[in-house]
Amino acid sequence: MPKQLSFNAVKEKYFATLEQYVPVVARVHGKHHPEFYEVRQLFDAIRAKVKAAGAAKPELKAEFARLREVTDNYTVPCDVCESYEAVYKMLSAIDKAYHA
Repeated sequence: MPKQLSFNAVKEKYFATLEQYVPVVARVHGKHHPEFYEVRQLFDAIRAKVKAAGAAKPELKAEFARLREVTDNYTVPCDVCESYEAVYKMLSAIDKAYHA
């Protein structure tokens, strides 16, 4: 399967859920996990670039590199809820699909 189709399929599968979860997780966990505020900013930037690109593949290498850095390669903290964990798993899947 071509890269773009794989990325688009994963994006379609997860973006709607991420749009719901990311603001809630930031509100609930941001005080104890301030790095999640940057995760939210990065997701918002990714979403904006994807929307602006339309059918073309957006340039997201910098955003995904920073996400991996901020999240310690999507390592889930031990004191968070399942939604936080789900956000990291979905972002990781989108990252992998983008680079496939």
